[in-house]
Amino acid sequence: MATASPPAQPASAQRVPFRVRLHRFWQRVTEGLELTQLWSQFETEARSSYRLYSRDVAAKTPEGLTRRGHNLHVVKEFFWAVLEKLSPARRVLLLAALIMLAIPHGGFSYNGEGGKVYSVEFDFHFWGGLLLFLLLMLEIADRVVMKRDLQIAREIQTWLLPGAPPQIPGVSIAYTTRPANTVAGDYYDVFPRPGRTNEENRVVFAVADVAGKSIPAAMLMATFQASLKTLSTAQVALPELVANVNKYACSNSQGGLRFTTAFLAEYDAARRIFYYINAGHNNPILRRANGLIERLDVGGLPLGIQPEASYEAASVALAPGDWLIIFTDGLVEAVNARDEEFDEPRLLSALEAGKSTAPKELLDRLMCDLDLFVGSTPQHDDVTCLLIKAENV
Repeated sequence: MATASPPAQPASAQRVPFRVRLHRFWQRVTEGLELTQLWSQFETEARSSYRLYSRDVAAKTPEGLTRRGHNLHVVKEFFWAVLEKLSPARRVLLLAALIMLAIPHGGFSYNGEGGKVYSVEFDFHFWGGLLLFLLLMLEIADRVVMKRDLQIAREIQTWLLPGAPPQIPGVSIAYTTRPANTVAGDYYDVFPRPGRTNEENRVVFAVADVAGKSIPAAMLMATFQASLKTLSTAQVALPELVANVNKYACSNSQGGLRFTTAFLAEYDAARRIFYYINAGHNNPILRRANGLIERLDVGGLPLGIQPEASYEAASVALAPGDWLIIFTDGLVEAVNARDEEFDEPRLLSALEAGKSTAPKELLDRLMCDLDLFVGSTPQHDDVTCLLIKAENV
């Protein structure tokens, strides 16, 4: 008599080998990163954390201490630098955990009824470790909430920046930005500025760098973008436009502490002329087709310092084969592990090597050169670069 075979179990009910489960767990923990990538990430984060705490320690370390006194002072200030980053309640929690971890196993004995001896032991190490775990959970919860809020802020900031480069007669462009933190204080934009007639139509090029980093700089960057876009609708010359932006910036700069360096320009596509004002910004580099280097340095003070500051405009004509590089200081001041700056000579070398390519290709090559130079050194400032290449019409 034939017997029916038992039904096959679904795949989900089959036992997964331990090695497979361990591999899945490791992939989930590391998000697929290799050991070299994990080490590089750890090294970058360790350097960044060291810089955060070392600034506080260095600011409070007096001169003239003996070597032993200096070491003790550094340890003490490092302890306070860590402790003061926590809320008062969590400081108490951390101190209690450290005290418990320092106390050896202890207990006491007492005699009970019938002459029995009872002993009670306290494992302070266990409770100290538990308190540290609780503190870690609280800090992670804060970090998750902050990271979510920062991600939303980054998405909003992304909406304020241009998407794909616009098509402009006579030039091709490419741009990119890399925040040092989740959000940035750098700003770049390319947008049309209609004139009274078609012959007066212009295209505005803007690259700006707000003093500071992260949330405060990002908020001022948003106000700068809004003021520039709004004031650009007025039918005024470029010097007056920049002066108006400066007056608005002064009302939000905390007495000049939160100033903004900016390079603002208008491009006349019909005449192939670039009108510009450099408001205390890094001098953009104009490389002529014949190899001659010019720097666009005419302008005035950074925005947000003096409400009545005046600005001088200048102009350059762009011929086919000319390159214009507009950048923030985060590009040329990026440092490697030896504390060497990327600097302008390397920027010029990258430009020379890619002068026959398209702006997008040259920009990718430049960012690659920057990554190779910096290595695992943490990025200490926002990096923004805008490339313009004059083409045949």
